[in-house]
Amino acid sequence: MRLRSLLFVPGDRPERFDKAAASGADALILDLEDSVAASAKDSARAAVAARLRAVRGDVAVFVRINPLDTDLSVADLAGLHGLTPDAIVLPKADGAASVRLLAERLAAAGIDSPILPIATETPAAIFQLGSYAGAGVRLAGLTWGAEDLPAAIGAATSREDDGRYTPPYEMVRSLALFGAHAAGVPAIETVYPAFRDEVGLAAYARRAARDGFTGMMAIHPAQVATINAAFTPDAAQVAQAHAIVAAFAAQPDAGALQVDGRMVDAPHLKQARGILDRAGEAP
Repeated sequence: MRLRSLLFVPGDRPERFDKAAASGADALILDLEDSVAASAKDSARAAVAARLRAVRGDVAVFVRINPLDTDLSVADLAGLHGLTPDAIVLPKADGAASVRLLAERLAAAGIDSPILPIATETPAAIFQLGSYAGAGVRLAGLTWGAEDLPAAIGAATSREDDGRYTPPYEMVRSLALFGAHAAGVPAIETVYPAFRDEVGLAAYARRAARDGFTGMMAIHPAQVATINAAFTPDAAQVAQAHAIVAAFAAQPDAGALQVDGRMVDAPHLKQARGILDRAGEAP
């Protein structure tokens, strides 16, 4: 499953589902949590369940439930009983123990889906980012958030005036990135809230791809094309990756060799294969 762009859609707005699916996003995150008012939770659950029973097409359908320590999540899983979202998004995740608990509850509800934890929304969660590697349950990826955490610790903001993250949140972002890769799952960048700022979004998404994230969440369909472009290797990158893979295939016993005037070794080969995988091309 390619996960360049994951687009949030409020679960109580089923009239938006088809438009979101046509946006080019690789996955929709049908939301039962923050974007749905308490009075609309039941109607959202019904709409999301109906969508999961319908023909899905090529776009993956994820569902964000409410936090595990609330009765709302119990009702969410009851509403999804026996259905198979492509993933369950877990807010307020708190390390391996939380995804194990969710996996148990999913099994009890007859829901056969991997889990995508939002892994940095509480202060305690930061200290659990390395635990996902040993969780022993299926993960669809790992992502982080920069909105709930400042509120949890009484910070004024997570960003500088120019939009960059302040040092504490740069650290959290980095730990989430490495936590995902340590677990061997896609590292998903968090949202860019200023959805009308296309220039800022493009720079943000390119930086994420540069740093090792493999995809990004979106809050508006207009963001999807820019995000997809940032996480799709360009023609030059693909050509270089093919050259590296071909060079090692021709000399399988070589530890290091020269490609286009530079020395490459095993890490470059791994990187090249990753580029080809993200481009949807077989090495």
